[in-house]
Amino acid sequence: MGSQAPVPGRGRDSGPVFSGVAAEVIEDTLMHLATENEQYLSELPEQAGLFKETRIVEFIFLLSEKWHLDQSTRYQAVELLERFMIKQVEQMCDGRGSTKGREQGQRSSWSSVRDHITNTFVLRLVSCVQLASKLSLHYSRVTSDTALTFLQSLKYSYTKQELLESELAVLNTLHFHINVSTPLAYVELLLEVLGYNGCLLPAKPLHQLCVQLLDFCYLTRETIYDTLLKTAIENSTPSKLQIAKFLTVKEDFMLLAVGVISTGVFILSPGHWEQVVEHLNCITGITPQSILEFSYAVVRRIVGSTTPEQHRGNCGTKSPEDRIPPQK
Repeated sequence: MGSQAPVPGRGRDSGPVFSGVAAEVIEDTLMHLATENEQYLSELPEQAGLFKETRIVEFIFLLSEKWHLDQSTRYQAVELLERFMIKQVEQMCDGRGSTKGREQGQRSSWSSVRDHITNTFVLRLVSCVQLASKLSLHYSRVTSDTALTFLQSLKYSYTKQELLESELAVLNTLHFHINVSTPLAYVELLLEVLGYNGCLLPAKPLHQLCVQLLDFCYLTRETIYDTLLKTAIENSTPSKLQIAKFLTVKEDFMLLAVGVISTGVFILSPGHWEQVVEHLNCITGITPQSILEFSYAVVRRIVGSTTPEQHRGNCGTKSPEDRIPPQK
């Protein structure tokens, strides 16, 4: 009797398999993602992006690495935390507004909102990572014991009951709508479409590079989009109105995915770059100029047109315990 082939570990990610999906499924999924993206942008709150600052994102990425979570989970955790925190702030501010008091009372309410957010922020962050991990059924899930051990290492004294209540607070605030698509889903689907359309690209190496570039875009978000805005308006000092209108660009997952793929192809297989940009334009409707400008902003940041001090935030050099998000 022959020996059986070894079974891969449950938490081991061998990466996606491309060119194995029917055309109808690809088309339906693309339409779903495009519709979901447009709906999100149409309902975008003014505070969008407020909780995606580099140190918060880096903390989540490092925690995901510590707990051996898959690639999509870390992006989902970032997006869950962002959406939850904005909703929570809105709800707390609405509660504050319903109590009619003098100016001193209003200042006291604002202080109370800020203190509550500050005191529970790390707990909520861990809860978002936990919830994101539970959506990836084929990978490691973060148990209560694991989460509590980590929080205790940061000198927090939460109980399992408080941890459960924190998860429920996130779920209730988001009305249990936590299975949101991440930019990685857009990247992987567009790579699938490119392959189906006949673009002869090195799928797996390109996918790996795109994941690295997506991490990079999350971690250097402000610099990349600042460059993109100034390039688009051809002015180094954008007005407040231009910055406000640009928010939909910063939150556009389809544009981010297209820009990441374009940059990846430019780096890995430059001979295919023009063809890929043309295909991405046909698939998404995003103009070649917009794709070019996004790739320029990313490559410019990679090459390093900034000061050396701005390059010190290396995600791999510290543990999440050393990167607790700043309390404001």
